[in-house]
Amino acid sequence: MTDTWSRQLKNITEPPKTVADAVKRLLAILTGEQKLMLALTPEDELFDLHFTLGLAIRNAFGLHEPGNKLLVDCGTVHPDDASEMIIKELWKKLQC
Repeated sequence: MTDTWSRQLKNITEPPKTVADAVKRLLAILTGEQKLMLALTPEDELFDLHFTLGLAIRNAFGLHEPGNKLLVDCGTVHPDDASEMIIKELWKKLQC
C-alpha cells in the first residue's frame, strides 16, 4: 500500500513529462466553471490566457527549468510556446 502511495505522490509532485499528461493533470485540477469558460473561449482568443493560465502552467510545470521533458514533448525550447500548445490541447479536449 505504501508503495502505491509513494508512486502516486511522486506523480503529483513531479511535473508532467508529456502534453497529454499535462492536459490530464489540468483537467483534474480545474473547476467545472474554469473548464466551461475555457471551452467557450474562441480558439483565436486563447492567446489572451498567456499571462493567466499560461503563466500558471509555465510555473507549476517547471517549463523554465533546463532539461524539462515537457518542453521536449512540445517540440520547443521556449516555455511560452509550450504553454500555448498545452492550452490549445486542453481547449481541444474540452470541445468534445
